[in-house]
Amino acid sequence: MPLDHYVTLGRSGLRVSPFALGAMTFGEDPGAAGASVEESEKILRTYLDRGGNFVDTANFYTNGHSEKILGDFFRSNGGRDRVVLASKFFFNMHPGDPNGGGAGRRSIRRQLEQTLRRLQTDHLDLYWMHNWDRNTPVEETMRVLDDLVGSGKVGYIGFSNVPAWVTAQAQTMAVLNGWTPLIALQVEYSLLARTVEGEVAPLARDAGMALVPWSPLKNGFLSGKYRRDVQVADSERAKFVDPPTEDEFKVIDVVTAIADETGTTAAAVSLAWLRQREGTVVPIIGARKLEHLESNLEEVTLTAEQLATLDAVSRPDLNYPANLHGELRAMLQFAGTTVDGEHSAIYPPLLQSSVRY
Repeated sequence: MPLDHYVTLGRSGLRVSPFALGAMTFGEDPGAAGASVEESEKILRTYLDRGGNFVDTANFYTNGHSEKILGDFFRSNGGRDRVVLASKFFFNMHPGDPNGGGAGRRSIRRQLEQTLRRLQTDHLDLYWMHNWDRNTPVEETMRVLDDLVGSGKVGYIGFSNVPAWVTAQAQTMAVLNGWTPLIALQVEYSLLARTVEGEVAPLARDAGMALVPWSPLKNGFLSGKYRRDVQVADSERAKFVDPPTEDEFKVIDVVTAIADETGTTAAAVSLAWLRQREGTVVPIIGARKLEHLESNLEEVTLTAEQLATLDAVSRPDLNYPANLHGELRAMLQFAGTTVDGEHSAIYPPLLQSSVRY
């Protein structure tokens, strides 16, 4: 799908490209397998020139250098007003300060001010909580985020890497109190990481939140460079992650075969599968080199047969209770009973809890 075919992000009026550009790799700070400033700007410029408008970063990425690269770029080149700029809070950039990170009132405000300063802007279009802060009541987090939206410094809010039950609690609290609701969830999601389909994805669909998958190519495993009996030990990514397992290679083999069949790349096939999932799914594509970005943006539409093949080879074992919901639906459909129709009233309360799955 072209980058200028915009979609609304969750239950909101915010229009974004079907793929977000992840800036986690912007900057070559120690400990980061990132791109130089020059290469980062090439990647960003190419994404924007092709109609992309959704750029995602975090205060933690390359020790804050990612945000600074973005800020310097937009200050020098303009275009900030047409970009949906997103960043995240949570990690403590000042370890000596016990309130320097986390999701408390004081720490969120401080992290936002630092992020805005590095990005050289007066507002964020989307602000994510990067992780669940077990030490801060979720109502405190939601209340301060609502304040920030009211102040104009933040446009919309979302959660990243937060359990479904905490997310549901936060969203319900926001709705009941008239606070700003969550419009999107940033989660790991790919053909090699589908556990979100058990709880998080159904919650997102039910509550009107988009899914914004990170690592949609699973550490590069689905990029096309990982094949059986092919040595990739000299790659930057290989320095930080173990090679694919046998089960992962079973999925990679099918992805590669479909890519060869359709004349495209394994990355494009993997991303197309994500884009064709139920609900609004906006994958984050990251790149350390311009050619990585261009490979990811190849357009492909998978057939129903190809989608079914990918679903079958990558199907996760979700375990209880998610598997029970799926098995109940399958059992009733096999018996000729509609799950969402009038017969659902026959099976309370178990079926009622699984209707939307």
